[in-house]
Amino acid sequence: MEIVELRHVSHSFGKQSVLQNISLTIQRGRIFGLLGPSGSGKTTLVKTIVGTLTPEAGEVVVLDTRMPSLQTMESIGYMAQSDALYHELTAKENLAFFAAIYGVPKKQVAGRIDEVLEDVGLQDSKHKIVQGFSGGMKRRLSLAAALIHRPELLILDEPTVGIDPLLRNKIWDRFADLKRRGTTVIVTTHVMDEAERCDKLGLLRGGNIIAHGSPQALKRDTGTDSIEKAFLKYGREEA
Repeated sequence: MEIVELRHVSHSFGKQSVLQNISLTIQRGRIFGLLGPSGSGKTTLVKTIVGTLTPEAGEVVVLDTRMPSLQTMESIGYMAQSDALYHELTAKENLAFFAAIYGVPKKQVAGRIDEVLEDVGLQDSKHKIVQGFSGGMKRRLSLAAALIHRPELLILDEPTVGIDPLLRNKIWDRFADLKRRGTTVIVTTHVMDEAERCDKLGLLRGGNIIAHGSPQALKRDTGTDSIEKAFLKYGREEA
């Protein structure tokens, strides 16, 4: 069953066309990757799904509701490329703020904070001021904030940028755990080994979905042995 459906979505900034007639469905309980280089339209596309951007044409339906919808946004966890954190607060205080915003019951907040800090490997930094965090630590805390309310749909815009390989692997293991619990994860990336770990992929180039399917199917259909080679082959076909 679909949790996200994009119907002929297009958007421009001024004279620059960023999304061009994109139609796509994303199934519940999957890890769906949007793979493409910088400037391909990944961030703009996820913003239309989250509901922070209304496309110029077409429609976006999430959880059977046309976006934007404030009520539906409460069921979404969103981690943007830029960290929306309060640097003068501690990690715990930041997470308590986001828990309140998302309506987490007060009696559950402390447990949820410990849970998500454990997930991202920041439990030892719970009481530290965020201003002193490294870039990678801030990314991890932003991910924890997106998870605090156990969203039905988790949307992550390049979540592992600046994170060391060992922790990056742990975070992807966590995505797999979330999927097993029924959470749908949409992640943008330009890292090929991350793309291989997705159930389905949408290959984005120049504001167009040039191909979509499982990593195995995309490689099989192009006669290649890696997602990188498959992407390049689809790109040449579209040129």
